[in-house]
Amino acid sequence: MNNTLFKGFGTRAIHAGLEPDPSTGAVMTPIYQTSTYAQEAPGKHKGYEYSRTHNPTRKALEANLAAIEGGKYGLAFASGLAAIDTLLKTLNPGDEIISTNDLYGGTYRLFVRVYEKFGLRFHFVPMQQLSSIEEKITEKTRLIWVETPTNPMLNVIDIEAVAQLAKTKGILLAVDNTFASPYLQQPLKLGADIVMHSATKYIGGHSDLVMGALVLNNDALAEQLYFLQNAAGAVPGPMDCFLALRGIKTLHVRMQRHCENAEKVARFLRSHPKVEKVFWPGFPDHPGHEIAKKQMRAFGGMISFTMKGDSIEEAFRAVSSFKIFTLAESLGGVESLAGHPATMTHASIPREERLKAGLSDSLIRLSVGLEDADDLISDLKQVLQ
Repeated sequence: MNNTLFKGFGTRAIHAGLEPDPSTGAVMTPIYQTSTYAQEAPGKHKGYEYSRTHNPTRKALEANLAAIEGGKYGLAFASGLAAIDTLLKTLNPGDEIISTNDLYGGTYRLFVRVYEKFGLRFHFVPMQQLSSIEEKITEKTRLIWVETPTNPMLNVIDIEAVAQLAKTKGILLAVDNTFASPYLQQPLKLGADIVMHSATKYIGGHSDLVMGALVLNNDALAEQLYFLQNAAGAVPGPMDCFLALRGIKTLHVRMQRHCENAEKVARFLRSHPKVEKVFWPGFPDHPGHEIAKKQMRAFGGMISFTMKGDSIEEAFRAVSSFKIFTLAESLGGVESLAGHPATMTHASIPREERLKAGLSDSLIRLSVGLEDADDLISDLKQVLQ
């Protein structure tokens, strides 16, 4: 199938990189549930030897991931953290990384508690001002790690501006695009070198798989990453690849409804007398609103908020009282989820570091799903009473 015909995102999501199965004509990519492949003679095979290295279902997914992110190469991993771990393996002891200071707790844990002991050095800075990044650049800086919108404070970072800075310094720029999804934001087109996804979230979209992805254009770096993907072996199984492909086919439709529902929920929360602050980049007075308008198709399905009094006990009571929102880790599924980042997704970040980034003990994070928005608002009303 000629991918140059696929100009619209929805068309790429449904068709790019995919072909009917040659043996049966099956429209959906089959689940090739096999670990190994028959060879006619030693080294003579049909492109597949062992499923850690290559699997037809995973190959189709990786081609599709590359297409929806506007990249040349896609790599699928067993989790988002496995994808980040593989990228970090391209670095050497003594190398330095500048990272968003407001980021997913698991990424922070991997950076600090795993890779610092191998000689990598990390600097965590607020990236809304380029000067904060520039101050930390040295001759040893090899990578800038950006999350935007950030987790859970919904800060927005100007990818294009950071990319221009990184290029002038000869530094790679990687962007965690999980919160936005490829439908809302395409960092490679804004100058980033690498895009990372926890495909567990919006890409899968149904809370039924755990997976990560990297997408890039650089030939030499891609070759290095494919080697490490095989050598380290943190690859997803074919069933999860099938589920991810199924999820991607409705990504554009789902994201539109996530965004519509989130806007209604955010406006309700902002009008409620018990709510102190709502973090959502769709508000015109959000510090990153204009950048989000420039680099995103819409403002996403994630919202964080604090209640007046900043009581952790009140936050616990609230998140334990939902009837439709589910108190759970993760995000991006069709069902609405609520979380308490300080004790759940970001518990591995020291409290003083969390507070510096604005992540208070009472902050509640919502992943707004695809239910009827009026029902979600009713649920929030009864929680806030």
